[in-house]
Formats: sequence, C-alpha cells, structure tokens
Amino acid sequence: MKNSKPKKLSTKQYLVVASMIFALFFGAGNLIFPLHLGQLAGSNWPAAATGFLVTGVVLPLLSLLAVAITRSDGVYQVGLPVGSAFAIVFMTLIHLTIGPLFGTPRTATVSYTVGVAPLLPKHLQGIGLTIFTIIFFAIVFAISYNQSDILSSLGKILNPIFLVLLFVVFVIAFARPLGNPSAAHVTQEYVHGALINGFLEGYNTMDALAGLAFGVTVVTAIKAMVNNDESQTAKVTAKSGMIAVAAIGVIYCLLIVIGAMSLGHFKISADGGVAFSQIVTYYAGILGQALLAVLIVLTCLTTAVGLVAAFAQDFHAHFPKLSYRAWLAISCLASLATANLGLEQIIKWSLPVLMFLYPLAMVLIVLSVFSPLFKSDHVVYKITMVLTLIPAIFDLLINLPQPIASTSFVVGLAKWRLAYLPLANVGLSWLVPALFGVFLGVILHLWRRKTERI
Repeated sequence: MKNSKPKKLSTKQYLVVASMIFALFFGAGNLIFPLHLGQLAGSNWPAAATGFLVTGVVLPLLSLLAVAITRSDGVYQVGLPVGSAFAIVFMTLIHLTIGPLFGTPRTATVSYTVGVAPLLPKHLQGIGLTIFTIIFFAIVFAISYNQSDILSSLGKILNPIFLVLLFVVFVIAFARPLGNPSAAHVTQEYVHGALINGFLEGYNTMDALAGLAFGVTVVTAIKAMVNNDESQTAKVTAKSGMIAVAAIGVIYCLLIVIGAMSLGHFKISADGGVAFSQIVTYYAGILGQALLAVLIVLTCLTTAVGLVAAFAQDFHAHFPKLSYRAWLAISCLASLATANLGLEQIIKWSLPVLMFLYPLAMVLIVLSVFSPLFKSDHVVYKITMVLTLIPAIFDLLINLPQPIASTSFVVGLAKWRLAYLPLANVGLSWLVPALFGVFLGVILHLWRRKTERI
C-alpha cells in the first residue's frame, strides 16, 4: 500500500526533471532563431521577444501539460479525439517535420554552418557540406542502429560544457557590446509588427511539435517518480516545466539582445547560424571558432540520434511492415538529402509547413489542456480543428517559396484570404475561426449534455 501513495518530490528531483525538459527543448538549432530575430527586430527587440516567448517557451510547456492531462502515450493519442485518420496523419506530419524533412537535417546544417564552414575556404564550403553530412549521418545511423546510449551519455557531459561556453559568450558580449540594441536598425516588418512577427518566428523552434511528439518520455519518467498519481504528474510536469522554460526563456532573451547588438558591427545575416559564427569569431578568433565547432557538432549529434531513433520507433510501431532499422535508414538517408539543400533553403521550405502545422498543434494543445472542462467531447475537438484546418491550408499555400508564390492561383488565393479571413494580414488567419469553433463546439457539448439528462 505504501508504494501506491503519491510521492512528493524533493527540490533536487524537480531540478532533475527540469533538466530533462530543458534537454528535450533546447538544442544547438535553438541558438540561431533568436539571434536572427534580434537582428531583424533591432531596437524593437522587447516586443519581438515577447511574441517569440509565447510560441517558443509557453507553448512547449503547454504541450507537455497536454500529454500529462490527457494521459497520452504519444502524439497519436493526443490527436485521437479528432479521429483516428486525423491522428495518424498529424503524427506522420509532425515526425516528418521534426525528423527527416527539417528538424534532423537542421542538426547537421546548423553544426556545419556555425562550426565547420567558417574554418573552410569559401570555394570548398559546398563540397564541404556534402562530405560533412555524409560523415555526420553515417555516425548517427551507426549509433542508432545498435540503439547505443554512448552518445546519449556523452551528451550529459557535452551539453553542460556547451552551456557554460554559451554563458561565457554572453558575459563577453555584454561586457564588450558590438552596438547599442536600443539604437539598432529595425527592418520594415518589425517597425509596427514586432510582437506578431516574433510570435510567428517562434514556430521555427519546432518545440511545441517536439513537446507533443517526445513529451511522453518526460511524463512517463515523472509518473514513475510519483507512483503513477495523475494529479501529481500534472503538478510536477507544470512546476518542473516552468523551471526549464524559464531558463530557456532567459537564454532566448539574451540571444535576441546580442543579435540586436551585433548590428553595430555586422549586417543582417542570411540566418542566425552565420550570425552566431561571426560573433564567436569576433570575440574568440579562430581558436574559439574551432572549439565551438567541436562542441556544436557533438551536441548536434546527440540531438540527431534522438530524432532519428524516435522517428524509426514511432513509424515501426504504426507501420510495422518495415523494421526499426529500415525506418532508421530511411530517416538518415532522407535527412542527408535534405541537409544538402543548406540551412537557408531548409528554413525557407520549412516556413509553409510550420505555418500549416503550428495552428493545428496550438489549437490541439489548448483543447487538450482544457479537455476536462468539456469532458474531452470529440464534438468540440472536431468542429474546432476543422475550422482551424481551412485557414491553415491557405497559410501553407501562400507561404510557399518562389516561383510557386507568384502563380496566379496562389496570388488569387492570397487576395481572397486577405479579403475574407480576419487577421490574415498579420499571419493569424486561423485564430478567429478556431475561437468560433471552440464556442460552437462548447455550445453543442452543453446542449447534448442537457438533452441526455432529459
């Protein structure tokens, strides 16, 4: 009987869980987007940072709570109230997005762009990317093939070292600022729309999607610590999650400010990877760049191993005709191919997909968190998600890169969207339909409950 009682965690245990959550959400790729945001927002960085923290920090925490509250054992179960077809398609799209299409290739391209490319002559950087990614994914495949935990264990040592070095960069950057962030140039989009653009830029972290896909790992660990008590699990998830995301939020804010300060010495870069490399080289020279290269490659390797293994495990579970190792090979080869498009192209092509997926994920997360209030009624889920899906499809199409964006069909669709969907001009065309869906769904839920009593 003793073992069945909920167990209260010590402060140390809360910090251990918070560390797990921090590791889940913060990877080397999370360095580049806040830095780039700081360069784009310039002196309007406070408003941009506020928007970024909503989608980059608050939403990932809510995704963990959604998994805990709905007692799900994966993203498939989170989407199941909408319907089994939706759940399997949603799960597939999330794993493809954080996996071989964008997330996993980004681990290779970020580590190459930030760590390795600056050490090579410019004419060798193209072939250098190809050679680097082949070696990178060969190592990832070998470690994941045997499901070895060597790199995972190594990551427990490397990640703290990486964070210590990042802290040193922060100290130096603020002690010897490259410029005044309050006087930094503001790009046109961020003059009046810094808050919303920061919010949309937070999509690039993919952390809300990661929280839905991998949050079960954290929640399962917490359940074991509190003897499977559901209310304690949600409480510990919330408390530990707040500690973790607060730390991530502080790092994001510091990176955004450094990005704004960097405009005093550098032009706006094509992506945050280039900006981070420029800043480190400025302060620490070639030696600092070499050390950064080793650390960032190793930390990205640990992230990539986790991503490809999770992809292979989930796809094997839902599509068992192919073995874990076959799915692993597909994931690594697809990631290798995508990585060779380069970081700039990966970010460009990920935008329309994230503009489609994030509204669906955000609405599903919020519905899951508040599902006890409407007894997880599938009617509320279905109406809300259908009304969110329609503008999300429009957002996907109009954000496709050139030359697709210039076709008469997409141009006509963009005009229709602006004319008939509220907030479409700021990239939030899904918000009003989603809120209307919640309202309509809850009204129907209450009406059904009333008729059932009669």
